[in-house]
Amino acid sequence: MSDVSRLDFRGYADEMTVTEAVVTAVVGFVVLLLFLALVTARLGPSYFLFLFGLAGMYALLSLGLNAQWGFGGLINFSVAAFFGIGAYGAALMTASNSPIAGGFNPIFGLVVGLAVAAVVAVAIGIPTLRLRADYLAIATLGLAEVIRLFLRNERQWTNGSAGIRGIPSFFEGWPILGTFPETMPGLEVVIVPGSPITLGTGFWRQLLNVSLLLAFLAVAFFVLRRAQRSPWGRVLRTIRSDEDLAKALGKNTFSYKMQTFVLGSVVMALAGVFYAHLNLFVNPGDLDPITTFYVWVAVILGGSGSNRGALLGGFVVVTIREGSRFINDVAWVPIDGAPLRLLLIGLLIVLVMRFRPQGVLPPQRELIWPSAVDGAGTPNRPTSGVRERKTDADLDGVDDLDEDGTVEDGTVGDGPGNDGTADDMDGAADDTDGAGSNGGDRNE
Repeated sequence: MSDVSRLDFRGYADEMTVTEAVVTAVVGFVVLLLFLALVTARLGPSYFLFLFGLAGMYALLSLGLNAQWGFGGLINFSVAAFFGIGAYGAALMTASNSPIAGGFNPIFGLVVGLAVAAVVAVAIGIPTLRLRADYLAIATLGLAEVIRLFLRNERQWTNGSAGIRGIPSFFEGWPILGTFPETMPGLEVVIVPGSPITLGTGFWRQLLNVSLLLAFLAVAFFVLRRAQRSPWGRVLRTIRSDEDLAKALGKNTFSYKMQTFVLGSVVMALAGVFYAHLNLFVNPGDLDPITTFYVWVAVILGGSGSNRGALLGGFVVVTIREGSRFINDVAWVPIDGAPLRLLLIGLLIVLVMRFRPQGVLPPQRELIWPSAVDGAGTPNRPTSGVRERKTDADLDGVDDLDEDGTVEDGTVGDGPGNDGTADDMDGAADDTDGAGSNGGDRNE
């Protein structure tokens, strides 16, 4: 079994493109650095899991935007708005100081957040999705500001700029997982002498959050991957390339754009629900337009239309955004690194658009079903062209001749056009002789 697994792994590695191999190497290097930071206690395990959850949240936002822009070509600048709808929907239903309800099960908050996001997406999509390109971008940008100002000023419904506190963890009230962080004992692990790693209640709570994140990511990725490869996804790619062509083929382009707009908005709201239970506090500042900018950077970096690229882009953006905070810990760096995060992200976008405009992980390989490229289901790749095979067949026909010039078994080769027998050739020779005789009679 181990040999088979090793062979499969080698086969996958051989099929990787150069870019995929480079990305894999860079990710492996970053993982190694994080491991070294953890074992030397320079990075706390609880804080590391929190950063991982934050990166996964941006990956969810990137998947949602990729469903809109990468699949259907919809320019949506209201990413932060739908993120806030999901976060506030979960917070208002579950928080202890909620001005509306509060105290409900987090699953109910999840359902409410996603449902409100879907309703708002339909309501805003009806008048805006008939617009083209720039006009749609302006309309969605206005929507983001309207929702942010509404959440900040409507104190009787949203608690205004004070935000909402007292949000429980997602698993609070569950039979076993609800008390899991408190029942787990505190551990102290020493890998490097003098640098103990403490695993307390905060670590186990963040571990549950990461488990929830992985479940959300798996569901969203699977649904979007299936949708991308389905006939529905192919129609959306046609609409993005040439909407007039899709209309000429009888497709209701408005309906398809509405579907992908709602689907992407629900995924963004899912990221907001997770953030509410990760941070345990939400306020209107979380809906800052810079959030939308970060998500667009992640999608462009990974490759428009690529689900793998959206995941990669979300983690890269958070790595740059949060990793720049630790530049100040390096003694030989003479500048403050924290303010450089926007500069570094902007420089990254410039480099990508200059040298890799299709993104780091373009979606070409994601659009093909695995069975379509499976060696068992496809014909073998020819090793030579038609002319070469024809020449080889003619040579085989010559080899069939005996030394005295006769043909073995009455056949003349296996090549195309040479499937006649020796008797047929004799008949053709007789006809030729006859034709020659007739010609001779006419000359006479």
